[in-house]
Amino acid sequence: MALALVGLTVPMVLAILLWLNLNESPLEIAISSISVLHGSFNLDKFSLFFNFLVIGSVAVAIMGSDDYVRRSGIPAGEYFGLMLLAASGMMLLASAGNLITIYIALELTALPLVALSALSLNSKSTEAGAKFFVISALSSAIMLYGMALIYGLSGSITLEGIAAGLVSNTSGVQSGSLGLVVALTLTIVGFGFKLSAVPFHMWVPDVYEGAPTPVVAFLSVASKAVAFALVLRFFYIGLYDVPINWSVLFAVIAAISMTIGNLLAIPQSNIKRLFGYSTIAHAGYIMVGVAAVSDGDGLSAGPSSLLFYLVAYAAANLTALLAINQISDGVGSDNIEDYAGVAYKSPMLAIVLTLSLMALIGVPPTGIFIAKIYVFTAAVNNGLMWLAVVGVVNSVISVYYYLRVVRVMFRGSSNQHVEKIISGMPVKVAILTSAAVTIYLGIGPSKLLGAAENAAKILGIPG
Repeated sequence: MALALVGLTVPMVLAILLWLNLNESPLEIAISSISVLHGSFNLDKFSLFFNFLVIGSVAVAIMGSDDYVRRSGIPAGEYFGLMLLAASGMMLLASAGNLITIYIALELTALPLVALSALSLNSKSTEAGAKFFVISALSSAIMLYGMALIYGLSGSITLEGIAAGLVSNTSGVQSGSLGLVVALTLTIVGFGFKLSAVPFHMWVPDVYEGAPTPVVAFLSVASKAVAFALVLRFFYIGLYDVPINWSVLFAVIAAISMTIGNLLAIPQSNIKRLFGYSTIAHAGYIMVGVAAVSDGDGLSAGPSSLLFYLVAYAAANLTALLAINQISDGVGSDNIEDYAGVAYKSPMLAIVLTLSLMALIGVPPTGIFIAKIYVFTAAVNNGLMWLAVVGVVNSVISVYYYLRVVRVMFRGSSNQHVEKIISGMPVKVAILTSAAVTIYLGIGPSKLLGAAENAAKILGIPG
C-alpha cells in the first residue's frame, strides 16, 4: 500500500506543475491545449482536472482497502497493481483525442476492474466479474460499430476531424442522416453501459453486490467520472455543430435514470445493491449537465457544473462505501437490517456514513447540495425547466431510502453491546479525508468551481 501511494505522488506532482504552466486565458485557449501523436492525446486543463480526480480517488481507495486486503488474504501486489493499472487507463481516457485511443483507454480501464471484481474468488465475486466482463465486452462491440460508422461518414478518427468532416459536407450529412443517427445511437449505447445509465444499467447492482466494496468505491466514482469526461469531449468537440439535437436525448436519459434508480433503490434490503441503484440515479443527475447545452449563444454552465458534481459525488460516495465496508465486516452482513445498533458499535463510522448519506441526498452544507444547485440552474437557463423539476422531485424521493439506513443504524438492538468495530489507521484517514472534502465543498466551493470553469473552457463553451 505504501509503495502504491508513493508512486501516485509522481503523477500528482507532474499534473500540478502542468496545470500551473498551462495558459489560463480564455482568449488564448489554443495555447492551453497541447495535442500530440496527430491528435491522439490531448494535454489540457480538462484532462488534468480528471487526472487529479482519478489520482485522488485511487489514493483514497488504496488507503481504504488496507484492512480488506489484510483480512481477505488476497495478494496485495496484484490488488494494488490492478488498481493502479485501471487508474492509468482512466487518465488516458480523459486525454483521448481520437477513436482508437478512446477504445484502447476504455479497455485498459475495464479489464483491470473486471479482475478486481473477481479477485475475492468466492461465488458472488466471480459472478460479478463474469457479468462485468460480458457487459463490458458487449458495450465495447456496440460502441465500435458506431465509431466505425462515424469514421465512414466523417473520414477522420480524430474528434476535431470528425467535427470538420461532418459539418463541412452538409449535403453529405443530410443524405446520410440515417447513417449518422444509427452511428450516434450505437455510440451512445456503448457509452450508456460505461455511465450505468438507464436502460443500460441492469449489471450495476449485481456487480456492486458481488465485488469487493473498496473496488466498488473506486469503480463508482473514478470510472464514472472519466466516462463523463469522454462523453463531454466526444459530443462537445466532435458533434457540437452537427445538426442533431442530442441534448434532448441526454435530457430524456437523465430523467429516466434518476427516476428508475431512485424507485428501484427503495425496496432494496442489501446496502450494496441500494448503492448500485443510487449510482444509477446520480448518473441521471450528472447527465443533466451534459444535456444543459446552449442553443445559440455559446454559453453554458452545464459542463463546469458537471465537473464540480463529479468531485462532490466522488467524495461523498467514497466516504459512504468505505464506511460500509468496515461496518459490513464488523456485523458480518450487507443487509441493512443488520446495521441496527451500529451507532453503539462504532460512533465514528455511523456519523461519517450518516454525513455521506445526507450529502448524497443534497443536504447543506455538503458539496452535492452546491452541485445540484449549479446543475439544475444550468438546466433551467438552457430551457430544460422540466428536467430540473424532475431532478428536484427525485432528490426528495431519495430521502426515504437514504434515511432508512440512518434510522436503522441509530436504532437500538439486542446486540448493541457486542465488540466495537475496529478500523486501521489508513482506513480512518481515507474515510475522514473524503468526509472532510465533502463538507469543505459545501462551505467553500469557489476554488473548485473556478478550476471546473477553466477546465470546461477547453470544450469551446465557456462554463
